[in-house]
Amino acid sequence: MPDQLPEIELEDRGSKGRYVLRGPGGAEAEMTFTKIGEHQIIIDHTEVPDAFRGQGAGLRLVTRAVEDARAAGKKIIPLCPFANAQFRRHAEWADVLKH
Repeated sequence: MPDQLPEIELEDRGSKGRYVLRGPGGAEAEMTFTKIGEHQIIIDHTEVPDAFRGQGAGLRLVTRAVEDARAAGKKIIPLCPFANAQFRRHAEWADVLKH
């Protein structure tokens, strides 16, 4: 049976926050964001350490942000190059992409 991937945690710090996956040995994959008003967030950085490589951790983090934004009626501005690339690959996320 394969190891279960850790759950994504949301850390909300007022105007900023991050989604994080905690791995073995204290490794953390994270995607940070900044809130712009009540209806938009900017994804500004995604970092995935070697401990998470090949597990789709970065994609999982962006997917969670998309799901949360959709549920809250928010739009996402993907300034992070990785997140921006994922938005280009996932046309089904267009409803949360800030144009």
